[in-house]
Amino acid sequence: MNLIIQKSELSDLYSKVERGERIDDKDALRLFETKDLHALGTIANLVAQRMNANRASYIINRYINYSNYCILSCQFCAFARKKRDADGFQHSIEEMVQKAREALSVGITELHIVGGLHPSLPFSYYTGMLKALKELDPRLQLKCFTAIEILHLAWLARKTVQETLEELRDAGLESLTGGGAEIFRKEVRSAIAKGKESAAEYLDVHRTWHRMGGRSTCTMLFGHVESLADRVQHLALLRQLQDETRGFCGFVPLPYQPDNNRIPAPHRPTGFDCLRTIAVSRIYLDNFDHITAYWVGLGLKLAQVALSCGADDLHGTILEEHIFHMAGATTPQLQTETEMVKAIREAGRIPVQRNTFYEPIRIHDDLAGVGTITPSSEVGTSSHAFDC
Repeated sequence: MNLIIQKSELSDLYSKVERGERIDDKDALRLFETKDLHALGTIANLVAQRMNANRASYIINRYINYSNYCILSCQFCAFARKKRDADGFQHSIEEMVQKAREALSVGITELHIVGGLHPSLPFSYYTGMLKALKELDPRLQLKCFTAIEILHLAWLARKTVQETLEELRDAGLESLTGGGAEIFRKEVRSAIAKGKESAAEYLDVHRTWHRMGGRSTCTMLFGHVESLADRVQHLALLRQLQDETRGFCGFVPLPYQPDNNRIPAPHRPTGFDCLRTIAVSRIYLDNFDHITAYWVGLGLKLAQVALSCGADDLHGTILEEHIFHMAGATTPQLQTETEMVKAIREAGRIPVQRNTFYEPIRIHDDLAGVGTITPSSEVGTSSHAFDC
């Protein structure tokens, strides 16, 4: 045990984690309440190193929002529009295909697709979109739709959630996104996203997908009107479902963005709050292999620091992002692969290009420069470090 931990109020929790014991909800709340970020980060880094050694990943992907028209009016959302709004948009399948074709030319491996709950698009639009995108390149991985979108599509199709997911999977869907989790506590959910699906409904969509053999990510929107205890409860429900299904590949904490919405929280979370949330998530979610530092919400520099506080992934190059930027994010619309690799190297980690399921595509194992890339086919993919 190093000197920092020996002198810390968290030394007992460090020992508990070092022994491989699971922390409980009281422990997690205590970690959230500490001001000793250095010790907290040390514990989180212990877990991250145990799970993923010295590697940190990124994905070459593109975001496409098919539409921002939405029948809901969530208080926190700066993205959604009504049909009467001049800045609403909706893409045809042909436009989606063209965006994907352009992105494939720069080497993407994943399309990340979400949108609002459109008031009039038929179910056939969504299946047709998936089929058309998959026809471009069968290797292109389609990560699409939040849980609330799946519930909306099930209503459109007049099918059960499982039947809807089966039809979408047959059309080309490979992974669900984690968006829409927000905060699970009912009172907070009503304050920031009244009318959206409940926590139980969100979890049940992912449970159904996992039982079908599918994988997904999950999220938590933090730093608005929720309490620290609410964050612990949120993480607890995710950990319980992961114990049940092992279907989550990774967890993505999302810092609240304050502009253009109706939540009485005027400031985004501080850097301290972002780092402690990532650290506590890494320690508490002991059945999750990966924690993502979402650079769009954090900024690349803070995300880079998060690689020493429990995170092992920086998310993707993205190419085009609307939801966070319409809420006030001032980060760039994209990062190049070179910038992602550089950020990971500067943090003392080995950069790994991953796929949708956090499996390695190539490992940049020359820390000295831009050089050597080892294809995953040569190094194997059975290591726990990147086995989702």
